[in-house]
Amino acid sequence: MKYRRDIDGLRAVAVLPVVLFHFGISAIPGGFTGVDIFFVISGYLITGSLLDDLERGQFSIISFYWRRARRILPALIFVTLLSCIAALFILLPSDLHEFSLSVIAASTFWSNIYFWKTSNYFSIDAELRPLLHTWSLSVEEQYYIFAPILMFLIYRYFAKRWLTILLPIILGSFVLAVMATWLAPNAGFYLLPTRVWELMLGAVLMLKRPPPLSNRFLMELVGLAGFGLLAIGFFTISESDPFPGYNALYPCLGTALLIYVGQNSPSTIASRILEVRPLVWIGLISYSLYLVHWPINAFAHYLSLQKLDPSMTVAMTVASFALAAFSWKYIEQPFRQKRSFTAPVPIFAFSAGAIALLCAGGAAGALGNGFPQRFPDYAQQRIPVGDWGNGTCFNEGSSRIENWNIEDCTRTRGFPTTVLLWGDSFAAHYVSGLDANINQLQANIVEYTYAGCPPILSYFSYARPDCVRFNQQALKIVQDAGIKTVVLSGRWTDYEARSFDGLQQTIDTLRGMGVRVFVIGQSPQFITDVRKIAFFAKRENLDDTSWPMAMDPDINNRVRTFTKGATFIDPLNFLCSAGRCSYADAGQFLYFDYGHFSSIGATLAISKYWPAFAADDALATTE
Repeated sequence: MKYRRDIDGLRAVAVLPVVLFHFGISAIPGGFTGVDIFFVISGYLITGSLLDDLERGQFSIISFYWRRARRILPALIFVTLLSCIAALFILLPSDLHEFSLSVIAASTFWSNIYFWKTSNYFSIDAELRPLLHTWSLSVEEQYYIFAPILMFLIYRYFAKRWLTILLPIILGSFVLAVMATWLAPNAGFYLLPTRVWELMLGAVLMLKRPPPLSNRFLMELVGLAGFGLLAIGFFTISESDPFPGYNALYPCLGTALLIYVGQNSPSTIASRILEVRPLVWIGLISYSLYLVHWPINAFAHYLSLQKLDPSMTVAMTVASFALAAFSWKYIEQPFRQKRSFTAPVPIFAFSAGAIALLCAGGAAGALGNGFPQRFPDYAQQRIPVGDWGNGTCFNEGSSRIENWNIEDCTRTRGFPTTVLLWGDSFAAHYVSGLDANINQLQANIVEYTYAGCPPILSYFSYARPDCVRFNQQALKIVQDAGIKTVVLSGRWTDYEARSFDGLQQTIDTLRGMGVRVFVIGQSPQFITDVRKIAFFAKRENLDDTSWPMAMDPDINNRVRTFTKGATFIDPLNFLCSAGRCSYADAGQFLYFDYGHFSSIGATLAISKYWPAFAADDALATTE
């Protein structure tokens, strides 16, 4: 295939927003869409390589994987080894254990599945996972398993009817991606079935190369439109928007348009912009830059456990480019040249040996529980949590919803007023503070909670399919028990991508039943377990037990707009100041992990902002 400078420039346009987004530059809220640009480019180039082999009669699966191994594995193995060395010195035992499992997943190209099961890409602690970014490489490698075979079959047995076979796959994948943004957003983000349309969009562009438009002015407009679509993705999409779904059309179609105008001559303004030397150079090192920038970011955040200042961001950027340039010149380039060690047998032997070595190291770290002897002064002390009624009142997903009964789950008694506490674990974590505040509450509090199920009637999740039935059952409980007051609480940061419309609809439904509704907003969340924060704070001789919250402090203002007809309570107004929240009080932890209240924390939280209920159900709040 003819080398195209504009595609290297397009790689630079893809990788720079990704790096800046990961480094916390808020001016590019949709920087993560750069990965979608890479998917389209990869689909285009890989298809061109395979098509070239087919037309020359030299198609070979072994040859294809030999080229892929030379292109992908050396830099990946280099960066993973460096990350392992850094992790051994930096990560605390539980995190090294988890990192070790991710090493195995990344080395064997199923890290997208691993992180789908263990981490949301936009979660609070995502910045502490050094190999999280390898999910996209796994998507591509999984695509490479079936793409060559599919192309061969279409070429040989279906008379090159590319669109007849590929268009239904593209449309099916896109529809699935749109559906997944509402039904299973985490799976939709990470997994191949919802991403394959992006790669195949590039493939179709190569297989059915559309001719240039006869009007030069229109070609110029197409190129500018490509840039415009990329800009929409970078500057108008954010992590709270449904993605990939229809929002991925902006970066993907924009990329397709720029590739299209670049494959036709004479060159357009858009192509000439992409061919400027600085962009081309960044595009050349883009693969290594993508690989190295995230571990640097993750380890820097792990050492600070808070938002990094601008000087650190600049230092990380410089370090990322320096290490990427080194990797490109001394790791990537030697393996791309024809040398004795780049022949198929040595490459496959090197690949197998390196993968086996990384897997062995990952297994050792996992089986060794993260080698706790590295930090003898770190003890994972037990924090009192209290009784959440696990298995009945608080369903963790393994119990039958029918096991719940109002008698066992009435947590306070002796009052004429009964109140239903309905929500997920961020509702259940208040339960251990109820007894200590019983005189203030003046109500029989009934707990009805389910892990990962927000109190939203329309909520559906493939990970928690029982949520719909669980939430519908809440209405029956309210009706059968004659409950006139309901408190809704949840981990609202997890549900914003689906919009809070369902919350408003739930409130309206309850109001229509004659029920008074209270909504408790998002309580503080930290970047990691408070015990880790305290450990590192102690090492730095910090006496202050307040720490920056690791979430958007405006989240509750956005939730509030969907609570018309309800009384909204913002915990951050009572527990935090200037973006910092206390994680301990008088030597006692207020949380037992990154954000769930301990017994002491729950007692404090309820005393500060929970409503009090009089016998006639009239409200007297502390707000």
